[in-house]
Amino acid sequence: MPKLSVIVPFYNVQQYAPDTLRSLRLNARQDFEFILVDDHSKDGTPAILERAAEQLSDVAQVRYIRHEKNGGLATARNTGLDAAQGEYLTFLDGDDWLAPGYFAELVGAIETLGCDFVRTDHVQATARARSVHRVPIGRRWEAIDPRAAILPADRSTSVDYAYAWAGAYHRRLLDKGLLHFTDGLRTAEDRPWIWKLHREAESFAVLSLLGVFYRRGVASSLTQIGDVRQLDFIRAFDQVVEETAQDPDADKLLPKAVRTYCAIIAHHLSDEDKWEPSVHRQLRAMSAAAIKRMPQDALGDVLETMDIHRSAKLRRLRRRATTAKAAA
Repeated sequence: MPKLSVIVPFYNVQQYAPDTLRSLRLNARQDFEFILVDDHSKDGTPAILERAAEQLSDVAQVRYIRHEKNGGLATARNTGLDAAQGEYLTFLDGDDWLAPGYFAELVGAIETLGCDFVRTDHVQATARARSVHRVPIGRRWEAIDPRAAILPADRSTSVDYAYAWAGAYHRRLLDKGLLHFTDGLRTAEDRPWIWKLHREAESFAVLSLLGVFYRRGVASSLTQIGDVRQLDFIRAFDQVVEETAQDPDADKLLPKAVRTYCAIIAHHLSDEDKWEPSVHRQLRAMSAAAIKRMPQDALGDVLETMDIHRSAKLRRLRRRATTAKAAA
């Protein structure tokens, strides 16, 4: 069994894939497994990956898998999870890269701590600028209860730091069905996933370990594109709210889920210039319907405590949903 499986989806990243693959080589060990998943790229990415799979096989165990059709990041990660054989698992995106020796430190830490998963800080790279982004938890290098890290509702917590590649995960989580993503989600795929981990895993730890460089501002990234695929965040957060509502501690946890959902809706509504006009109209309609579906008691409390600008946007949508229902 490999010690670590690294799942790396690629899609139309021929400009960045060589940096990613070089950083994998600088992290390679014979007991590490690199799973390279091409999500039906239409540029030169497949040829780059075919060469890299052969070259990396000298220093690590390598599998190259190519999708027959594009399925999105969540589906590509699931393909990698289905193929992974490692005792521990982690992720890397095809346009990001790693500091040399990072994986060895990561594996050493999770083995020493003995917890279900660990989370790490990361470096955000925007052009030549670099900034450190930290897991919003002060306690470091000790195993703690994941459920306790969901709250408080009115502050940034571990479930808001939803980057799947910022950490490592014991195989027992995969065996329990906690590591797969919602198939077909094109954006916000990490949100239901991180909530499920924190609700159902038994232990985790936060490491003061920097090693992942997260590339921002990539033109092909969905964070930069205002097309209909971005609207999958509604499906993702509907899932968060629905699953959290079934939790034994739903009365405590739902306010956090609803508050985060509302904050994301308000953020997208404020970024009007990003959207294609028809998609922006669809965003407003879908957001109004989402607000109507939310637990109304929790929603009312959120609107009372949220800042006035975001609250006003959401109240207008709530009135729109109520008016539409009355007219029907």
